[in-house]
Amino acid sequence: MNLANKLTMIRIFLVPVFLLFIAVKGIPYGSVLATIIFVVASLTDKLDGYIARSRNQITNFGKFMDPLADKLLVTAALVSLVELHIVYGWVAMIIIAREFAVTGLRTIAAAEGKVIAASKWGKLKTVIQIVAIISALINLSYVNATINMLTNILMGAAVIITIISGVDYFVKNKGTIRVDR
Repeated sequence: MNLANKLTMIRIFLVPVFLLFIAVKGIPYGSVLATIIFVVASLTDKLDGYIARSRNQITNFGKFMDPLADKLLVTAALVSLVELHIVYGWVAMIIIAREFAVTGLRTIAAAEGKVIAASKWGKLKTVIQIVAIISALINLSYVNATINMLTNILMGAAVIITIISGVDYFVKNKGTIRVDR
């Protein structure tokens, strides 16, 4: 368990902590703390990847768990934001459905001994989703028409890039899924 993998596990551990602060009413500054936790957890994604590459410590564990940790964090945030009426349910559903579909593709590839690494579209998708979610979380604490409009624009961009990246994964890896097996 190298440092990069430990950071990935910390990100997974931060998901229920994030949920505690965003979901439990009455915690002073709960939404602010949830936002800070989400930002810290998101930064560990960038940091663990950098550490793994710079130290030549890329592992199959990291290739599998890092995207899973991202999906857990993003899904937890989106479901919470839908519950709080900050994000539309259809936006969350498109993003979450794409995550399940690509995870399924990766699982099929893994069964064949292949690893599907994150693409440039996948990385861009993650960044835009995180920025959109941070905007939505800020909207919880500091409700403002400008922030609300920015959140809607960012969520729209996140949906578009999410769809593009999902299509990109399936087009590039179409040989992985064959129905004649």
